[in-house]
Parts: sequence; structure tokens; C-alpha cells
Amino acid sequence: MLREFFLGCSLLFGASCSQTTAHDTNVKSCDVQFIILGTSQDAGTPQIGNSNDRAWDKYEARRLAASAALIDQRHQKRYLFEATPDIRQQLKELDDAFPVSNNDSLGIANIFITHAHTGHYAGLMFLGRESAGTKNVSVNVMPRMAKFLRENGPWDQLVSLGNINLEPDLIDGQPVYLSDDVSVTPLRVPHRDEYSETVGFVIKGPNRMVLFLPDIDDWDRWKTEYDRDISDIVSSVDAAFIDATFYDNHELPGRDMTKIPHPRVTDSMDLLKDQANKIQFIHINHTNPLRDLQSDEVKDLQSRGFNVARRGQKTCL
Repeated sequence: MLREFFLGCSLLFGASCSQTTAHDTNVKSCDVQFIILGTSQDAGTPQIGNSNDRAWDKYEARRLAASAALIDQRHQKRYLFEATPDIRQQLKELDDAFPVSNNDSLGIANIFITHAHTGHYAGLMFLGRESAGTKNVSVNVMPRMAKFLRENGPWDQLVSLGNINLEPDLIDGQPVYLSDDVSVTPLRVPHRDEYSETVGFVIKGPNRMVLFLPDIDDWDRWKTEYDRDISDIVSSVDAAFIDATFYDNHELPGRDMTKIPHPRVTDSMDLLKDQANKIQFIHINHTNPLRDLQSDEVKDLQSRGFNVARRGQKTCL
């Protein structure tokens, strides 16, 4: 199924599957766009309990939890990827950038969620009656996550009161069509799956595709457990927004980081060096030097052709 899907990329898009960058503006139409709403690990930057973090005093140093949106201006539709604890600010910024005429249920057609870790779904609480009191916002998740939301409070109340509508369960490798030329395909990945499966998403627009993959434990395990090669997948999309939780194994003094999953940025750069211009790093921990866009690590990364994604960054699809 996945192989057929990516072969279809070359057949449908032709040259659009070639090497491009997320900042490439040579696109005839930007009616469909993918916008980054946050780049931080689940708990944001600065994190709770880190009172000495300079970001408390410097607004420009703050980072919101990793999230994105798909905008189809042709149909006045907005689709959200992840419901983070920062959803209030993220939707405000989305409203400023892409207002919609129909703002019922926050102007969100669907919310796609990767998994049941705090930074990826906890923002759903703001859809409840204590806050927005939305009506039937479509939420797309994998089967275990749907079961988790239906059977555990307070999330089950969102379902019973009709604040959210759980769509038919996502199926690994099978696209959800949002229109004739826009689709979202979930890809299972290895991760800590205490309460749900974990997926990344391939988002296909009329002309281009992007990969949104904020959380994964290991690239090699993706190959051995799911027969998916990150290099092959990156070659099939135009931009890849991927897990950059930790920069290297020296980031947390006093802890054995080999026991903490997530691909290290240094390893990802070595693995994907031939496709550097497609890579945009996201889901950056507050200890990661990539949080500072003026750091030596960011300068080195950029000299090698890679990039760190930025909030508000837009990609034409």
C-alpha cells in the first residue's frame, strides 16, 4: 500500500517530486498551504520548573509545541495537525494568517492527531464546554487512540456532548481524501505507545507533498518493524518536518541518553545528508541547542543544507 502510494507521487506530480525546499516560492498557486504553528517538544520552551530559562524574559526565545495546519483557501477549509496545550495561541495566529468566513467550531474542519502524548492531544480540552464548546469538530485518529478518547475522562465527555466527532479510524498507509486533490495519509512509526498508536502524516496537495513526523523512536526500527525507509520517504516528498527532540547524546548531563529514544539530530543529518535541503527539524526539546536559531549548532546545520522549521513558516502545496 505505501509503495503504491509513493509510486503514485511520481505519476501524479512528475517533476514536483524532485528536490525542492520548503522555502521555494516558484509555485504558480498557493491556494493550498501547509503552515507550521509550533516547533517545540510537547512541553514547549521554556518548560515548567525551569525558572532560570532566558525564554521567560525574552518572548522571541519562546517556542510553542509542535503543530501545523493545512489551509485550502479554495474551499475556505482549515485542518489542524495536533491539538497541543498551546492551541489557544496557535489558533489565534492561524486566524490572523488565514481567517475564514465561517468560524463555527473555531473554523477547523478536521484535527489530525499523531498519538496520545500530552503535547499532541491535550489541547482538545479547550473544545469542551468549559471553553469553546465546539460542535462536532471532526477528529481523525488511529483505532487505539479513538478507543482511548471514548473510554477515558475527560475526553469521553467531548464525545458524548458532541464537541468532537471521531471520524472512522485512520488506517495505516491509507489516505484520507479532503478533496479531489488533497489528502492525508497516516504512517505508523515506532514510539512509546502506552495509550495509542503513533503515526506521522504525509500531506498531499495539488502539486506537492510534505511529511509531518514529530515523534519517532528510531529510524532503523521504522525499517525493521514497518518496512519503511526514511530516506525513501523523504525522496518521495518535497519537504520533511521531522523529529529533532535531542541534538546529540551529550544533551542531558548525568543521564544515559542511549536509553532515551528519538533519533539524534546529528545522526539524522548523517543519514539524510544527500537530501538535506528537504529536511526541516521540529519537536525540539528545551535542552536542544537548535532552539536558539543563532547557535553554532544551527549555523553548522544550515551550512550542511539542513534547516530548523520556524513558527509561521508556509509551504505551498
